[in-house]
Amino acid sequence: MAEQGRTDFNDLLRERRAELRISLRELETRSVHPESGTQAKFGWLSKVENGKPIDTPKKELVQAVAIGLGLPEVVVKGAVARQFLDYDPGADSSVVWSGDLTTRLIVARVEEMSEEDRRQLAEIAETFARRKRSSSEG
Repeated sequence: MAEQGRTDFNDLLRERRAELRISLRELETRSVHPESGTQAKFGWLSKVENGKPIDTPKKELVQAVAIGLGLPEVVVKGAVARQFLDYDPGADSSVVWSGDLTTRLIVARVEEMSEEDRRQLAEIAETFARRKRSSSEG
């Protein structure tokens, strides 16, 4: 187990669970990989939340946690990468993000959208930007 200075994954898990208003037991029940059956167990989840040392979680466990938290897998993987690998996708010049989680969530969810859904989302963004410009100019 490596000594960790960052707490991105710990914080994400704790904050999202509080946002969902679910117990660790409920999160354990929800956090199951659909194909392998890998489950994030209560004791491990508790260690993560409380910042206790753990090994870098394997891919299927990260996927199970993403399912349990109701977040796109890339969001959870990003937190794991920052905490355990000292790699921040947001700081990578080849990746463009906003400073908060909203853009990451939108981008992650785009993969689940149809082409028409993506067009509609783009139109909404353009309409919003035009309104912001109009209100700042007026």
